[in-house]
Amino acid sequence: MGGGGGGGGGGGVVKDVGSKAQLDEALHGAAPVVVHFWASWCEASKQMDQVFAHLATDFPQALFLRVEAEEQPEISEAYAVAAVPYFVFFKDGKSVDKLEGANPSILANRVAKVTGSTSLVESASPASLGIAAGPTVLEAVKDMAKENNSSKNENANSDLSGLTTRLWQLVNSHPVFLFMKGSPEQPRCGFSRKVVEILKDEGVEFGSFDILTDNEVREGMKKFSNWPTFPQLFSKGELLGGGDIAVAMHESGELKDVFRDHGVPMNSKETKVAESAKDVSETSIPEKGGGISDSTGLNVELASRLRTLVNSSPVIIFMKGRPEEPKCGFSHKVIEILQQEKVAFESFDILSDDEVRQGLKIFSNWSSYPQLYIGGELIGGSDIVMEMLKSGELKKILAEKGIVPKVTLEDRLKNLVTSSPVMLFMKGTPDAPRCGFSSKVVNALQDEGISFGSFDILTDEEIRQGLKTYSNWPTYPQLYYKGELIGGCDIVLELQNSGELKSTLSE
Repeated sequence: MGGGGGGGGGGGVVKDVGSKAQLDEALHGAAPVVVHFWASWCEASKQMDQVFAHLATDFPQALFLRVEAEEQPEISEAYAVAAVPYFVFFKDGKSVDKLEGANPSILANRVAKVTGSTSLVESASPASLGIAAGPTVLEAVKDMAKENNSSKNENANSDLSGLTTRLWQLVNSHPVFLFMKGSPEQPRCGFSRKVVEILKDEGVEFGSFDILTDNEVREGMKKFSNWPTFPQLFSKGELLGGGDIAVAMHESGELKDVFRDHGVPMNSKETKVAESAKDVSETSIPEKGGGISDSTGLNVELASRLRTLVNSSPVIIFMKGRPEEPKCGFSHKVIEILQQEKVAFESFDILSDDEVRQGLKIFSNWSSYPQLYIGGELIGGSDIVMEMLKSGELKKILAEKGIVPKVTLEDRLKNLVTSSPVMLFMKGTPDAPRCGFSSKVVNALQDEGISFGSFDILTDEEIRQGLKTYSNWPTYPQLYYKGELIGGCDIVLELQNSGELKSTLSE
């Protein structure tokens, strides 16, 4: 692609940028500018290139530019490009937005936003596209979907084929979509339950997906959204965040603003409160204790007792039996995990009090035991606790709540660089590198038959920035041997070319 451009828009063509000076000159024009950072080795870049070209046709008033990310390091560094495909949006010469990853729906919406287009095309098909896509890009994505379905083997490595297309369709299938543990009627973790409550309180309709029913979706969403835990809340195809972020946005009123900005219909809170009061007055029969608790439908006395119990200790487990003598294997398992993590906790034997046993099921909307609470929030049962232990989520929550000491960044870095004799900090994973330099180092190590550990620095911004200072090395990848920095891509390739790589990593 090439040619075209100019201060009055690109006229439907994409122009390649050969230098930073050329880009700076283009930004001085009156037209909005969209820049696509791409790489020839990246399949997702190639597919998004098609969408980019079609968007240039649909929005001729904007200037569409391409930058070969690794051929133009000065430009990539200036705009903090860490992975491709990557898009930066400019208005009046200033960067106003950015987008990382292969998502035509969001790209189309962002282009429409930066160009100020008002005559947007709404389309129910395909469901995976957002409101802003014009007719040409709609056709392009339909064609891409057909290609992906008819030649899955050919496109096995494409970020837009197979699973990614399915995930992309899921997040865009409803204006508000929640990936959660369990269902809205039966959440399987306290954080998921909290977000469901928030969405109901906001008065929005939402779609949901139970990630416990599909491990492919569960693992795929972690990479797709670059967010390692669940729940994950999306609005109009864009990730808002997890449970903590949803709570904070709800409490600050920001969530309502986001939904309003996205045109998501909301029932008024006043109407809902009135209806709720009507429901309670018409259908609830007060029991002992003077009335019904608004939040659970339990009598006020029992609800108050349960609330006091779950908050009686920073960590409390409601179990069958006692920690010294569990009466079921699931309770025993959670006790083992808490003891292994050296967590101080209290317990309550639900076999000794049937009122608590039955009431807590309603109070927590969790029908089985054990139930683990941290900081007054339900974590879940044995399966959830085990899974959180494996993923590191349990330690993270315990640290956030101040129950176990927080590990300092320096300690984390020391532990990581020594976690394997040969340790590579890279963009992406050895199976799916997300930059050419990382890919070259992985190939060099594999060619020499060297086993190594790896860490994807794109998944943890704290590690990504901290390691630059720790190693006094500003770029990635970074290769370590026995905790000592060897160097980056150039040094590794030099060692390989001189025949010294294997000996250097086995001294």
